[in-house]
Amino acid sequence: MIEETLHVVPSTPDLAGAAVELVGHPEREFILQKNLAAVEQYYDFILIDNPPSLGLLTINSLVAAREVLIPVQCEYYALEGLGQLLHTIALIKENINPHLEILGAVMTMYDGRSKLSEAVFNELYQYFPRKIFRSVIPRNIRLAEAPSHGKSIRDYAADSKGGRAYRKLTQEIIASNSPV
Repeated sequence: MIEETLHVVPSTPDLAGAAVELVGHPEREFILQKNLAAVEQYYDFILIDNPPSLGLLTINSLVAAREVLIPVQCEYYALEGLGQLLHTIALIKENINPHLEILGAVMTMYDGRSKLSEAVFNELYQYFPRKIFRSVIPRNIRLAEAPSHGKSIRDYAADSKGGRAYRKLTQEIIASNSPV
């Protein structure tokens, strides 16, 4: 527990083997959903951070989720994976979790001086014309340093450009009145 109102369950190296253990489990796509059902009444928000892959752990998260916030790095290859992610979300919504919705997309590692960042933004707008958050997460040295100190950006450098950007995004998500 970080604070009385904020609990974080961090990933551990043991999680790497979890997908392998789930392979033979019946109803393996529903494991996280069943476990979260036991505690969701105690939380306003449950955020699940996933790796940039579409493996079994990410599928579990999508089955358990009501909404998906999609961070998109302002880099060319990020757009290639976005199509696959959207297709996977559509399949899960159609076949397993009809309540799954896309909350929106947020641009990360944004550099306003870069033509590539602007090109990625324009391409992203084609995917999500009304679901791109106004808050943009910039490239920021403090954001890069925080994990190496074992801290969130809020605890490491809350007033840095990156810290302010995440605070603004948080306020924007809460203001949308959407349970994530």
